[in-house]
Amino acid sequence: MRIGRTRGRLTDLAICLPLLLIGLGGTGPAGRNQPASTRAPDHFAYLLVLVAVAGVALRRRPAWSLAVTGAALAAYLAAGYPYGPVLFTAPVVLGNAAARWPFRRAAVVGGAWMLTLLGAVFVKESRTTPPIGAVGAAWLTFAWLAIGAGSLAVGAAVRVRGESAARVRAEQARRAAADERLRMAQDLHDTIGHGLAVIAMQAGVALHVLERDPAQARESMEAVRATSRESLEHLRTQLDTLRGTDEPAARQPSAGLADLSRLIERVRAGGLAVRLSGRPAVPDAVGTAAYRIIQESLTNVLRHAGSTSASVTMDVSAGVLRVTVADAGRAPGVPAPPPPESGGSGIAGMRAQAQALGGTLTAGPGPGPGFTVAAELPVGEPS
Repeated sequence: MRIGRTRGRLTDLAICLPLLLIGLGGTGPAGRNQPASTRAPDHFAYLLVLVAVAGVALRRRPAWSLAVTGAALAAYLAAGYPYGPVLFTAPVVLGNAAARWPFRRAAVVGGAWMLTLLGAVFVKESRTTPPIGAVGAAWLTFAWLAIGAGSLAVGAAVRVRGESAARVRAEQARRAAADERLRMAQDLHDTIGHGLAVIAMQAGVALHVLERDPAQARESMEAVRATSRESLEHLRTQLDTLRGTDEPAARQPSAGLADLSRLIERVRAGGLAVRLSGRPAVPDAVGTAAYRIIQESLTNVLRHAGSTSASVTMDVSAGVLRVTVADAGRAPGVPAPPPPESGGSGIAGMRAQAQALGGTLTAGPGPGPGFTVAAELPVGEPS
């Protein structure tokens, strides 16, 4: 708030100071160049210059600005002082009113304001020798009305531009909030889906060994409890952030390659042996995308592959991070899972993660008996 007030005062100074200096310095020479004026500039003329510029300083209150500057200019002209730089304040305050008011209000008030000044001009001209003729009066009227119309047009254009910029900023803010919520929804899908896959795997192990090995069954159920607690905590955090649709979502830190060890441990606890090779340093956005691709790939192995082992390989060369996740194929005696009721979005989501960074992703049967996901993510030139 204080910064805004300071910036506003500096803007007022930048507008008023040149007008004040030009007005005080140019009024005297203007009088010497207009000997036909009925009254030479005196102390009262310079006081009216000060008042007119003071009205410009009231630009945040257009009505007061027009009243103060208009009164000073009308008094200056009606008193017969020469045309001078003080008149520069007229288009400034009129354009400011048009920039701050609806156009119809600005046009009505501004038109009446200009007609008042024009009346003061004719009072001034009526005292000159020789008096102004009909042609001169017509040209004078045209000139003043043109100045008024031009000032209103410029002010209205500034107002329209400001409103358009405000709408663009609001739309950008809404889009940023929507993008952030989409990212959080994807994060929620990946994390909760992964946790449920680990829980299902551990619960299956517990049921399988419940009778002959209660200790292992207990260990599996402990893993189920830990994984479900972590998933619920993550769900609660994300829902708390997403609650309230009118406020922009606060950005939560994204998981990256630094969190990969924890992910691998959780998958191993689910009964899948995972071999990890390489963990290069990459930018945060690339690391987040790689983490999500690895997480979704391993989740799919737990859910669908029926495999007991998988490998995760990462390396960087020629400015590209290559990520490969491959499983060893279905273990003997493990039945195939039932087909999903509807098409999944896991591979499409992984491909979208890669494409968002300008990379590619392929998924399909590998050279061996299993399934392979391979992604290439640009990271820039190697250092």
